[in-house]
Amino acid sequence: MTARRINPYATISGHERWTSVDPALVAAKAAAAAANPRRREIHVLHAGNDDPLQRMLNAMQPGTYIRPHRHLHPAKSETFIVLTGRAGFVLWEDDTPNLDSAGYVLLDRDHGSYVVDIRPGVWHGIVCLAPDTVLFEVKNGPYAPHSDKDFAPWAPEPDTPEAAAFVKELEQRFL
Repeated sequence: MTARRINPYATISGHERWTSVDPALVAAKAAAAAANPRRREIHVLHAGNDDPLQRMLNAMQPGTYIRPHRHLHPAKSETFIVLTGRAGFVLWEDDTPNLDSAGYVLLDRDHGSYVVDIRPGVWHGIVCLAPDTVLFEVKNGPYAPHSDKDFAPWAPEPDTPEAAAFVKELEQRFL
């Protein structure tokens, strides 16, 4: 496989007919996430933004999170499968930050669920709970950066002091 970097946070596989995801690729993406200031790294498996089915590896390290968001315009489903590590998946009932009424799913191959599937329009986010966590992510395409997701207005931007506090609070929910 010939991977090429498409931005500071992502690579694309570049395969023409098929590719596989093996332990070496998962380890390489986890190492790239550890070296990345964002503490996350994507590896795109689909051909490009216009592909009707988006498939990727999402590698994460502790201290980072996928900011709460939903896929509403256009409506898109999304699925995450844990390959390595452990992640906390949080679902909000509505557009408020109430963590007491949120739903929680532990993605952990040994002590939790393997897969979480989200319907369109559901607010959700992910917090990394273990080093070298890698998730396989699938969602409907095409990918349009300006309308792919609606970020929750109450969720702090990543890499801010507010986000660090929010991540700590989410992590505590999974202890």
